[in-house]
Amino acid sequence: MARVDTLRPVARHAPRPAPRSVASRRDGAGQRWRRRGPLLPALLVTIVVTQLPFLVTAYLSTQGWNALRPGERTYVGLDNYAHVLTDFRLRAALVNTVTLTGSAVAASLLIGLGLAVLLDRRFPGRGVVRTLLISPFLVMPMAAALLWKHAIYNPTYGLINGIVGGNNDWASQYPMTAVVVTLVWQWTPFMMLIIIAGLQSQTTEMLEAARVDGAGTWQTFTQITLPFIRPYLELGALLGAIYLVPTFDAVFSITQGGPGTATTNLPYEIYLTTFRKFEYGEAAAAGIVVVIGTIVVNALALRVISRLFRMEGGR
Repeated sequence: MARVDTLRPVARHAPRPAPRSVASRRDGAGQRWRRRGPLLPALLVTIVVTQLPFLVTAYLSTQGWNALRPGERTYVGLDNYAHVLTDFRLRAALVNTVTLTGSAVAASLLIGLGLAVLLDRRFPGRGVVRTLLISPFLVMPMAAALLWKHAIYNPTYGLINGIVGGNNDWASQYPMTAVVVTLVWQWTPFMMLIIIAGLQSQTTEMLEAARVDGAGTWQTFTQITLPFIRPYLELGALLGAIYLVPTFDAVFSITQGGPGTATTNLPYEIYLTTFRKFEYGEAAAAGIVVVIGTIVVNALALRVISRLFRMEGGR
């Protein structure tokens, strides 16, 4: 009779790992701190440069302080915030900020989308054209504002009057449009670069399958390409809003906030409150309100960026 070998019973549960010793835990903590140690100076500098001024500004926003009466500094609590939210000039500045930012972001996003679609195609001299289109983004904001004010909008020797004739003062007649066009000229390359990155990450197999199925160019763009690059469009819009909300150079250089309060946005109104009215408490409160609004936009931008990274990681 053949002998039947019996199998050893398999353990149901894997053996638990031995608990880590105190020394090994200390070694792990030491390695983590050695990796993080070189970052501590940068962290301290960031705290000193950003957080301490913010705390000082928050403190000043609770003070009734006019520089013309330095001895009458008093604690007013949230009165400055109430004044910021109810003052006519500040409300007009808020509306101008939304109008300026929304118009510039929307126009630069649409123009950037068109340029990105064109540059995504191969043609002779594409590198040169791409470099020329990117160059406005490399110009300093103040230099760009002065360039448009004197070389484009000037009523005597400006480029527009040189082409169409006349001596119209375009910056005075159309102040908001003049500032928006300047910002669009400078920020369109930024949008274009983001959208080009999205277009170049699109797989060619999907586009070829659409052509095989008989889809036209417009159908392929609206049904396939546009939904694919939607996260990139959202990212460009949010980052553009973050960068354009604190716009000061173009408003200060081209229109000085005028005529009247036609182009006075929140940063320029804060400048006027600080250096014209000398109301430091109100200016600090308005600055805190702007920071809170920027934080909200930043939170939305981080959500879009994290979703974009998850999409890229899933491919």
